[in-house]
Amino acid sequence: MLVLTRKVDESIMIGDMVEVKVLGIDGSSVKLGIQAPREVPVHRKEIYEEIRKENVAATEGPPMDVERLKGLLKKTR
Repeated sequence: MLVLTRKVDESIMIGDMVEVKVLGIDGSSVKLGIQAPREVPVHRKEIYEEIRKENVAATEGPPMDVERLKGLLKKTR
C-alpha cells in the first residue's frame, strides 16, 4: 500500500485521468474531491461491495429458459 501525506488543496493523481484532492479536514473526517472521466466508476467502498455482491447474486440464479425468452421476444414484435 502506498501511503501519502497531503494537506488541504493538495492532490494526488491516479494514472493520467483521475485526480484526488483534499478539500477539507474536520477532526477525524477528511473531505475528498475526485475528478475522473464519466466512464470510470467511483464509489465509496461499502457501496462498491454491495454492487459486487448484487452482481455475484445475479449470476447465481437459475439458468434462463432460452425457448421461453424467445417466445417473449416474439410477442413484443
